[in-house]
Amino acid sequence: MSLSPFPESYWLSSVDIPEFPALENTIETDIAVIGGGITGITTAYLLAKEGRKVTLATAGRLIGGTTGYTTAKVTAQHDLIYDEYLAHFGEEKARLYYRANQEAVEFIARLVEREGIDCDFVREDAYVYGTSDSSVDKIRKEYEAYERLGIPGAVVTELPIPVPVRAAIGMRNQARFHPVPYLVHLIKEFVRMGGVVYEHTTVKTVEESEPIRANVRDGVSILCRDLVSAAHFPVFESGLFFARLHAGSSYVLAARVPGELPAGMYISADSPTRSVRTVEYGGERLLLVGGESHKTGESACTIRHYEALEQWAREVFGAVEFPYRWSSNDFITTDNLPYIGRINEKKPHSYVATGYRKWGMTTGTVAALLLTDLLMGRANPYEELYSPSRLKLDPDVKTLVKQNADVAGHFIGGKLEWLSRKTEELKPDEGALVRIDGKKTGAYRDPEGELHLVDATCTHMGCEVKWNNADRTWDCPCHGSRFDYRGEVIEGPAAKPLAKVKE
Repeated sequence: MSLSPFPESYWLSSVDIPEFPALENTIETDIAVIGGGITGITTAYLLAKEGRKVTLATAGRLIGGTTGYTTAKVTAQHDLIYDEYLAHFGEEKARLYYRANQEAVEFIARLVEREGIDCDFVREDAYVYGTSDSSVDKIRKEYEAYERLGIPGAVVTELPIPVPVRAAIGMRNQARFHPVPYLVHLIKEFVRMGGVVYEHTTVKTVEESEPIRANVRDGVSILCRDLVSAAHFPVFESGLFFARLHAGSSYVLAARVPGELPAGMYISADSPTRSVRTVEYGGERLLLVGGESHKTGESACTIRHYEALEQWAREVFGAVEFPYRWSSNDFITTDNLPYIGRINEKKPHSYVATGYRKWGMTTGTVAALLLTDLLMGRANPYEELYSPSRLKLDPDVKTLVKQNADVAGHFIGGKLEWLSRKTEELKPDEGALVRIDGKKTGAYRDPEGELHLVDATCTHMGCEVKWNNADRTWDCPCHGSRFDYRGEVIEGPAAKPLAKVKE
């Protein structure tokens, strides 16, 4: 494989992001926004424009979570979703979903133009394409849904990319952009308007009292009237989100290809998924190729997903170099519709936004606009659609039962798994599960030969983590928590690191 040895996001590598301190003392604020991605930053920016006293806090660096590992398509075409939404939610709600996301596209477009943000914002058509008989049938049904919902679109049989397309459905006048300069601009404006930002500030627990207390560590908290959880996984214990969400992983390569880059954005209706879009920023011209989705923690060899994308990019586009590679992880709800809004009527000051199903650029913007209206006491036409307290019999209950059966299987299987590896067998840059004094332990030997040992039991709910050899992380197959090789939390729901182990 000719890929870079360690994962690196092009987005995060190509633009400088301002740094902010960690929270050291208890503070009080009107509204606390937890999460430094597109949802949290946009929400904080909009609330500051409304004159509210807002504090933005994030567990790591700003834009360092899911937003920094996106493909950054700004579109209301989220795979073949509208036929499914018609069947499960009805015509009115399916139409509202399209309108909400198309409004988000236009919001970003207006803001970029008005503020003069240099972020490679380009209007392009988006396509879902099929190469098999079954996918052609799905595309036909999706087009019927477009017509019924009044979505501008068309079915075509040829595309400007060299793939054997049987049929494709296009959504006109969508967009792509570079998310980092866009969000850096919003951060700077937020601070200029009096907003306060804290990085490296992990909220461990939340006391939903009056005022709400978001606890960072002993003696250090954020006190606020309203708290918005815009983090990867909700910071609230209420809502049972661990049982109503499952985590999915996918992979991206940034490739250099000869000749002209294709216009448009593309994603396959067939499996394994293939996603394609171009980047032209700061003199760099790259083709982003993504896909290879699976549930987080459930792939035995994660590097093979990058290898599959590399082979496809070489064969189809003649790609010659792959300077960047990264993986993306996001949560999916039981009914495939995000949770955005008040947790429930009994928690009027607790707000959440999660479950974007890897379509965070528009959904995160939808969330910011909706949450701002709710916090300002204004009506919003999408409040009921995205309500986090909803539970539909179809398909929620069936999916809920299946997901939690999978969790139980992973929990039991992880405890009983037989381990034969020994620490002395690990080569440099190799990780595996081993047993030390009879206890399952995560072991990684770094390129310099130093051994790093951590307790393999996830600190969220006690499942056993799996080694991700492509990203050098410990991933939990139960609820999607991810830890670096030293055991530090990368993504929740876990809030505490894996315990260190001595050999």
